[in-house]
Amino acid sequence: MNELVSGGNQVLPAGALTVRVRGPFDVSLLITDDSGKVSGDADFVFFNQPSAPGAQLHGDTVTLSPEQLRPGASRVTVAVSPAEPGAPLGGLPVPALSIAQGNGAPLARFTPPRLGPETVLLLAEIYRRGGHWKVRALGQGYADGLAGVARDFGVDVLDEAPPPPAPAPPPAPPGGSFRRPSAPFAPAASSPAPGAWAVGARPALGSPVAGGPSAGGDVLTRVNALRSRVGARLVTLDGRLSSAAQAHAAAMAAQERLGIEAPNGTSVFHRISSTGYVCLTIAEHLVSGPRTAAEFVDYCQSDARRGAPFRDASVAHAGVGQAIGAASGDVYWTVLWAEPFSRAGLARTAAEVVALTNAERVAAGLRPLAVDPRLTMAAQAHSADMVTRGFYAHTTPDGREPWDRAAAAGCPHRGIGENIACGQRSPTDVVRGWMNSPGHRANILAAGFDEIGIGYATGSLAGTYWTQLFGTAGRR
Repeated sequence: MNELVSGGNQVLPAGALTVRVRGPFDVSLLITDDSGKVSGDADFVFFNQPSAPGAQLHGDTVTLSPEQLRPGASRVTVAVSPAEPGAPLGGLPVPALSIAQGNGAPLARFTPPRLGPETVLLLAEIYRRGGHWKVRALGQGYADGLAGVARDFGVDVLDEAPPPPAPAPPPAPPGGSFRRPSAPFAPAASSPAPGAWAVGARPALGSPVAGGPSAGGDVLTRVNALRSRVGARLVTLDGRLSSAAQAHAAAMAAQERLGIEAPNGTSVFHRISSTGYVCLTIAEHLVSGPRTAAEFVDYCQSDARRGAPFRDASVAHAGVGQAIGAASGDVYWTVLWAEPFSRAGLARTAAEVVALTNAERVAAGLRPLAVDPRLTMAAQAHSADMVTRGFYAHTTPDGREPWDRAAAAGCPHRGIGENIACGQRSPTDVVRGWMNSPGHRANILAAGFDEIGIGYATGSLAGTYWTQLFGTAGRR
C-alpha cells in the first residue's frame, strides 16, 4: 500500500474502489467535470443524499466505480466534516483516508497534517487523466462549513436568511495537489456600495452631465491639489483610460446599477484592456449621485479607504467618465487611477511579494525561499494566461496543471505547490489574504519548499491575477 503525502498522486486500477475514513466524521463526495463545478445538486453525495451514478455512501465508506459516473464527470473530491456540526477538526483525531480495490486489496493511504479551527477538509480527489484514473492527496481545510465547500463547487445550498446581494466572485479554482485555494474575488477598496451617495435634486432626464467634457479636468485639478500637499506626483488624464471610463459609466447608467461587470460579462478591466492601456496597478471609483467634480471629490475624500487613490504615490494616469441614468436621472461616475506597466514595476511588485512571504516564513522559524527564474517564468505565464483566456483556476482550459507548467519552463524541482488569487490590489493585500486561508498558508509555510516564483498580471474580470509557485529543489 502506498502512503501518500500532500500533493502526491497514484494511478488507480480499473474497476470498483472503496474509499474509507474512520472516526467521528461525515464523508461527502463532490462529482465534477474538469472545471471543478458540479452539473447539479445530484452531484453532491452526503448523508442526506447517499448515492449518485457510480458512487454509494455507506456510513464511513464510499463504493466508487469511476467508469460508471455520469457522462462528463472526470473528478470526484472526497471531503470530511465532524459528525458533530460546527466542531473544529483540530479537536478530533486526524482523518486518515484509505483506498482499496473492490476485492479489498489496499491501494493507498493518506494521513493529512493536523488542522485547527477548520470544519471541513478536502482529503483527496480521484480524477481522470488520459485513459487512467488517479488519486491525488489534497489536505485542504475550510473554515466555513460543508455548505461553504458545496457552494464553491456550484451546489445550490439554501440559507435560512439570504445574504445581501454582492458582486459574484470568479469561480473558486478546482482541487489539486496545490491545496485548492478559496480566496474570493476582492473588489477594490475604492469601490463604494450602490446608493452610498444621495443628492436632493436630480438632473432632468436627457440633460448634459454637470461639468460636461471638462469634468475630468476639474476632478484632476482638485485631486492634484491634494496630491501636491502630500508630496505625490501629479496625475495626468489618459485618453485611453477616459475612453474606458466613459464606456463603463454609460453601461452602468443604462442599467441603473453600479458594478464592476456589465450584464453582458464585460468588466471595466476588459474595457481598459481593449483600449491598449496596460496597467501595473489599477483602482476605480464607481459612484452614483454626485453632480459635480467638487461633490465627487468631497464624497470620495469622506472615507479614508475610498480616498486612497487620491494619495497613492504610484498613480500616474487617470480616466474620468460620466453618464446620466436613463430612468432615474442620476449621474453615474467611473474614475480610473493607474500606474502604467513597466518591467521594472513588475519586478518590484514580485520582489515585494517574495519579501512578505519570506517574512512570514522567518517569523515561523523557517528558512526564506530563493527566487528561481524558471518558477518565475511559469508563474508569470499562468497569471497572463488567466487574464488572456478569462479563467481563474489552477487547471488551465486545456488541462495543464501547475507541475506541467513548471516542467515546460524547465524546472527540475521534485515538488511543486501553487497559490493563486485575484482582485487584491497590492502585495500586502494578496499575502495577507493567502496567510488568512489555511490552504494558502500551508504552502507558504511548507518546510519542504525552498524556491519560489511570482506572477502578476492585470485585466479580465477581477482586475489583478496573482500566482505564487513554490518548488522543492533539494539543494539546501
